[in-house]
Amino acid sequence: MTDFTKVILYTDTDGRAKFREEHVALSEGSPQAMLSPLAPSTGYQLRHSPVGFCSQFHCTPKPQWVFILSGQMEIGLQGGVSRVFGPSEHFYSADVLPDGATFDATVHGHWSRQVGPEPLVTLFLQG
Repeated sequence: MTDFTKVILYTDTDGRAKFREEHVALSEGSPQAMLSPLAPSTGYQLRHSPVGFCSQFHCTPKPQWVFILSGQMEIGLQGGVSRVFGPSEHFYSADVLPDGATFDATVHGHWSRQVGPEPLVTLFLQG
């Protein structure tokens, strides 16, 4: 493996949240421990969401990595597209409200929910 797949939840030019993938080069380290370049971060939060948790449509306040530590998290977009992330999976959440826009739950953002029999435990890493 010479790169890392970064799943990104972002706001497209039409104001709607979408998923895309980027590849991050693992260009540092050694063949036994390949690393990406060091990226800055500003803090982290841990979250425990009980079985049955479901949010309303919202935008990410600040771009951040979301790592699933246990349980499963489903992210839903406008138009019915959704994606489920499980333990050890992650994505970069950057679907911020477009500059000058007023939040409209029929256009902007995503929802999230816990799925399956286990509570959802996540790590949010701002960067």
